[in-house]
Amino acid sequence: MLRFYTAGESHGQALVATLMGLPAHVPVDFAYVNRELKRRMGGYGRGGRMKIESDTAQFLSGVRHGETIGSPIAILIENRDWKNWQESMSVEDLPETREKYKPVMSPRPGHADLAGCLKYNFPDARYVLERASARETAARVAGGALAKLFLMQFGIRIASHTVALGSVALPDIPIPFERILALRDCEEILLSCVDEEVEARMKAEVDKATQERDTVGGTFEVIAESVPVGLGSCAQWDEKLDGQLAHAVMSIQAVKAVEIGTGIGNAATPGSGVHDEIGYDRQGKHFIRKSNRAGGLEGGITNGEPIVVRGYLKPISTLRRPLESVDFATRETVKAAYERSDVCVVPAAGVVGEAMVALVLARSFLEKFGGDSLEETRHNFDAYLDQVRRY
Repeated sequence: MLRFYTAGESHGQALVATLMGLPAHVPVDFAYVNRELKRRMGGYGRGGRMKIESDTAQFLSGVRHGETIGSPIAILIENRDWKNWQESMSVEDLPETREKYKPVMSPRPGHADLAGCLKYNFPDARYVLERASARETAARVAGGALAKLFLMQFGIRIASHTVALGSVALPDIPIPFERILALRDCEEILLSCVDEEVEARMKAEVDKATQERDTVGGTFEVIAESVPVGLGSCAQWDEKLDGQLAHAVMSIQAVKAVEIGTGIGNAATPGSGVHDEIGYDRQGKHFIRKSNRAGGLEGGITNGEPIVVRGYLKPISTLRRPLESVDFATRETVKAAYERSDVCVVPAAGVVGEAMVALVLARSFLEKFGGDSLEETRHNFDAYLDQVRRY
C-alpha cells in the first residue's frame, strides 16, 4: 500500500516528504519534480516568501541511479528563510534567545491559531501556525510528482487550471484536456486560466484585493485523463474512491468545499439531466458515457471517463488589514496578528490539488494491481485490461 507523510515547519530548517510503497524501477525525472515545485511557487498575487525560497528536491533515500528501488523514499526541501529564524525556531530551549521567539499572541480568524492553541495547550500561536501553514504543501507536491511519474508509466496524466477567482469565472463550456495540460509549459505562471481575457479580469480581482489590503479566493479544477475503469470500490464506505479524493483535496489548506464532476449543480437538476447515458463503441469494443457529469466516478469506482475534481478555496486568512481578535494574555480586544502572506494562491492550490489526486490514484492503482517492481505492476495491469476488453 502506498503511504505518504510530510514533516517540517514553515520557518524550520526544512520540509520532508516520505513516500513508501512505490514499486522498484520507476524512472525518476528530477527536473520534472523540481518543475512541479516551481509551479507551486508561481502565480500572480503571491507574497514575499516566494522571493526568498527556491524549492529543490533533495532525494535522501529510495532512489538509485535515477530509479526507485522499492524502499521508502525520503525527500528534503530546504527552507532558505531558516537563516532568519534560527533563534526563533530553535529546537533546543536556549534561555539567551527567548526574547527572539516571536510569539503570536492574537490569533487570526480563519486560521488554525486559536483552535490549535486550545487543543495542544500552547501559550502562543507560533507553535501551531508553523505546522498549519501552507508552506507544508511543498512537500506534498514533491511526493505527488513521484506519484505522477508512476501513473505516467500507464498513460495517466493529471493537470489543473483555475476556473474561478473572486467574482470572475470561466464560461461553463468544455475545455480540451491538452489545452489545460499546456498551461504547465508556460514560462510565466500567472493565474493558470486557459482564457486570456478571463485571466485578465481575474488579475484585476487580485489587484483590487491588494489595493484594499485584502485577500481573494477561487476555484481550481483537477482532471485526470486515461484512468482505467475499476479503481476504488463500492463495498465499504472508506474504499469509495470519490470519498478518498474529496478527503485528499479537502485536506489542502484553505479548501472549504470539494466537488466531483458537476456535483453541486446536479443537486438542483432532475435526474434525467444528470446521469450520464451509456453507449457502446463497437469499433473499439468498449462501453462509453455520452457525457461526464459524474466526473469519472460512479458508486465510488472509476468508470473510464476523465476524473474531474474541483477545490473551492477560501481567501487566505492572514490579512494586511487584520480582523478583530483577542489577546491571549489580557483577553482584551485587539487586531489579529499579521504574518507575511499571499493575496491569492488559487493556481498554487491547483498544483497541490494535482499532487493529492495523483497520490490517491497511485495508491488505489497499486491496491488493485500490486507489484514490487514496475514490470510486475505492468504485467498485472495489462492482464486486467485484456479481461476488460474481453467482457
